[in-house]
Amino acid sequence: MPAGGRPTVRSRRLGTALRQYRLAAKLDQPRAAEVIAASQARISRLESGHVTARVIEVRLLLDAYGVTDAGVRGKLEELAKHSKNRGWWLEHAAHLRPDYVDHIALEDDATYIREWQPVLVPGLLQTPAYAEAIATGSPNYIAPDRVAQLVKVREGRQAKIEEGGASYTAILWESVVAHPLVSVDTHREQLAAILEVGRRKNVTVQVLPFSTGVLGAVTSAFSTFSFDVEPAVEAVTLENLRGTSVLESSADLTAYANMYDQLRSSALAPDTSAQLIRGVLRSLKEDAS
Repeated sequence: MPAGGRPTVRSRRLGTALRQYRLAAKLDQPRAAEVIAASQARISRLESGHVTARVIEVRLLLDAYGVTDAGVRGKLEELAKHSKNRGWWLEHAAHLRPDYVDHIALEDDATYIREWQPVLVPGLLQTPAYAEAIATGSPNYIAPDRVAQLVKVREGRQAKIEEGGASYTAILWESVVAHPLVSVDTHREQLAAILEVGRRKNVTVQVLPFSTGVLGAVTSAFSTFSFDVEPAVEAVTLENLRGTSVLESSADLTAYANMYDQLRSSALAPDTSAQLIRGVLRSLKEDAS
């Protein structure tokens, strides 16, 4: 069973895929249960992610469902092998919301991460000082020792990008760059860090300018994740008042993939975005002198 008795992101992704392939093969749960010599209840729990399928079960079920694509089979077998693995972040789990743990697990598995942020600098780009200022300024009191823990977790998340483990694209609304939500010194340091990280081959930073109108104002923050060699969106996370929600239905994935394409096509090119950020950085330095 996944740790803590709740479905993990990996076990849920595996279960969702198995259910989709079963339905495509027009088999019901009792027939699928016969394939692996198990109960219908086990198939139900596998598909909901409450238990993790063994590799042999995945192979037998995919055979029965007529799934022959080696890439698909390999990916699902890897999910079965690693769905119970302890990620680096679990040592901090006592200090993290379960939905945040899900988000981190998606980042850790992803080959492509696409992010839109209309208000804050994304966590994968935040400096320690910026992350601390945002956590400290939260309307919900966070104890100093927990703030330090959250900053450490953000640094752990960034290792994935620093090591080139995923292709990362961030689109920021111009307000994120132009209007500091933290001290001017912290904001200047943060802008300089964005420019530096943006030079990495696996990182793209774009700015959506105010001139595009209401697009930035009406689109809340979200991230999309892909787990294969192609950047097809396979999961979406949304930030909201209650935390982070994970979306996995095909209709939701299509909607957010289309929205991201619209934001990207409306945003400034990476070089032009860097010029805008440098311009804001210069103006902040001039104001301070």
